[in-house]
Amino acid sequence: MGEELSKEEKIEKKLKYSKKSGWEGIPEGRKKEIEAFITGYKKFLDSSKTERLAAKNIVQELRYGGFKDICSLKKLSEGDKVYKVFKDRVVLAAIVGKDASFRIVGSHLDSPRIDLKPHPLFENNKVAMLKSHYYGGIKYYHWLNVPLALHAVVHTKAGRKEFSYGFKDSEPKFIIPDLLPHLSKELAEKPQKEALKAEQLNIVVGNVPVFDEAIKEPFKLGVLKKLNELWGLEEKDLLSADIQFVPSGRAIDVGFDSSMIASYGQDDRVCAYTALQALLKVGRPKATAIALFVDKEEIGSVGDTGAESFILKDFAEELLQLRGSEELLSKVFHRSKAISADVTAAINPNFEDVQDKTNCSFIGHGVAVEKYGGKGGKFLTNEASSEYMAEIVGLLDSEGINWQTGELGKLDVGGGGTIAMFISRFGISTIDVGPPVLAMHSTKELAGKTDIYNSYLPYKVFWEA
Repeated sequence: MGEELSKEEKIEKKLKYSKKSGWEGIPEGRKKEIEAFITGYKKFLDSSKTERLAAKNIVQELRYGGFKDICSLKKLSEGDKVYKVFKDRVVLAAIVGKDASFRIVGSHLDSPRIDLKPHPLFENNKVAMLKSHYYGGIKYYHWLNVPLALHAVVHTKAGRKEFSYGFKDSEPKFIIPDLLPHLSKELAEKPQKEALKAEQLNIVVGNVPVFDEAIKEPFKLGVLKKLNELWGLEEKDLLSADIQFVPSGRAIDVGFDSSMIASYGQDDRVCAYTALQALLKVGRPKATAIALFVDKEEIGSVGDTGAESFILKDFAEELLQLRGSEELLSKVFHRSKAISADVTAAINPNFEDVQDKTNCSFIGHGVAVEKYGGKGGKFLTNEASSEYMAEIVGLLDSEGINWQTGELGKLDVGGGGTIAMFISRFGISTIDVGPPVLAMHSTKELAGKTDIYNSYLPYKVFWEA
């Protein structure tokens, strides 16, 4: 037996590991563990391309993990595991702790996508198409020529119908066609906003007409006939339907070394998945562990399923009531702590001028811990206190977890927000922790495998601390 290391020496040993980047210094056993974790993550991405699908998959895993629907319970005790689903788009889960305080990890399930206008179906030049209305911050050209699939919730005379189409290899896909280079010389010379308009993001959905000379729009009617055959839909059913188009492709490994993952929706389902897996591994926490999975972050966290609503407050009140606590929720919140689990921008080697190289995150170098986000002069953001920032990075250091810090980009170039400010408004100490990604908001976002795993670890130790 070797000599027992002191507490300080153990920390120093872990710090030496945490300062390494990428796969450097990781033992073979840990590499296999990471790859197994990534395999599960890719399956989650492929089956969770909308917030409704992600919520459904999260609930399924929670149930397998022994969590019970809080609506079925009349009281709670220490160690109980519960969850709540709100409007099929939000999931809240908790493990009841000993202390009357909360440790919250919040992520979001929505990603930029293509929605439809209320009157979407039309035909033009003998092609049936759907008029789209994009959701979230996108670059229009990213969505041209990309194979798309759809997920729909439609209310018909026969009742509610939910279905997906285009995800299976055997199913057809949908396309927003680009203009061939032979005829786009003039457009190529225009600024991006002038070369492609949002109104041109129309989706090709059919080319077989109904053969009747008396029909004015035979190609549109051909698609309506198909919709009726598949799901019993009529045109008026599209008025109130939630129909979302997303990339149909699967998550893929990237690089000769397979060190990265490319997939649609990693912002922010990478944090949703890592937080979920962390919660499933937590035993009996001292403070009640809460995982929050919300909707609408990409459009400002507004609405009844966004973080700006009172879903977190209502869930926390319900937890206290079922514990028989009469303490004011505000006092409990003031003792609580939170992590806003969201991605940040890794410096892009092809477009490095938009970021400050001394204050940015690098793909493959660990989870990013950001004190604040926002735009320009720290507008529309939460800023963690010095005390809380030191507490979080100190925890990561003590556990040997790779981390880095920086900002989203250069001042006044742009900016972005997370749900941190909507959690912290209750007086809860909050900070942003998540992996850096390349090509954020594109149809194939890029994340490092070790960064993904090094996001799972902080959420787990945060709940266990």
